[in-house]
Amino acid sequence: MTTYIHIPVLLEESLNLLAPRTNNELMIDANTGEGGHSINFLSRFPELKMVCIDADSTILAKAEKRLEAYKNRIYFYYGWSHDFFAGYPAELKRPDTIIIDLGVSLFHYRESGRGFSFEKDEYLDMRIDTSGGLTAADILARLPEKELADLLYNNSGERYSRRIASSIINERKNGTITTTSALANLVQRAVPASYRYGPVHPATRTFQALRIAVNGELSKLPSLLEAALRVLEPGGRLGVISFHSLEDRIIKNFFRTMNKDCICPAQAPICRCEGRRSINILTKKGVTPGKDEIERNPPSRSARLRVVEKVLDEDGQ
Repeated sequence: MTTYIHIPVLLEESLNLLAPRTNNELMIDANTGEGGHSINFLSRFPELKMVCIDADSTILAKAEKRLEAYKNRIYFYYGWSHDFFAGYPAELKRPDTIIIDLGVSLFHYRESGRGFSFEKDEYLDMRIDTSGGLTAADILARLPEKELADLLYNNSGERYSRRIASSIINERKNGTITTTSALANLVQRAVPASYRYGPVHPATRTFQALRIAVNGELSKLPSLLEAALRVLEPGGRLGVISFHSLEDRIIKNFFRTMNKDCICPAQAPICRCEGRRSINILTKKGVTPGKDEIERNPPSRSARLRVVEKVLDEDGQ
């Protein structure tokens, strides 16, 4: 029997803000995971059609099994969402709604065996898509000290990034930093005692930074947002759920730019974009979970949903 352990965050808020406005709409779930958001939208709105995307073939297979009752209304795509939108299939109508949940599923932490968490001793893989790319162990083995320190600081704000990077360089001469326990223990030894025994495990930010780097989570986000908005039908809605401030800052700034009446560079002598606003922002500060949801599902505490409505295509149509 297949079990589903991930709880979709901000579910009711997503259902309310991204509900179909007309009949026979197409919605894209751009990071399907185990299908938690998808199954709720499909069951609540019987005329809705869905495209389900995920870069992890294993979790997409779980979602496909979970959504089997709705298979006549779903198109499944295995791959990265930004690639899907960049080469949007000609046979599909333009989407009326897009939801992008940027969170990493509990499946990856608890069931994938890929070293996303230091709670289990596993190989440091951390890839969502295991068909290619560098693993976390590869990055630890190859990056120069300064680049490694910058990665830890830029991707997670790790205050002891230089200490940790120095320890990694010293330790990797032995070729032993390949497992989650080896890395977690190394970080614990590298940081001051006051940090070592704080309320949060000292390796938390290091693991986050490596996961982000392995999967290109921040580097892919701008192109994902641009491509998703480009294919969205005018009048359609785009909702994005983020889980840390680095993601949310990119999303907020992108939406602010697209919401401006003029997006020409500040030094431009005259307006050439003709003052066409591309979107309306429907959630000014973003939507965050309430106390009840956080108690039921603690990982939701850092989630934030931002929703916009597209006004015009780039050509003003």
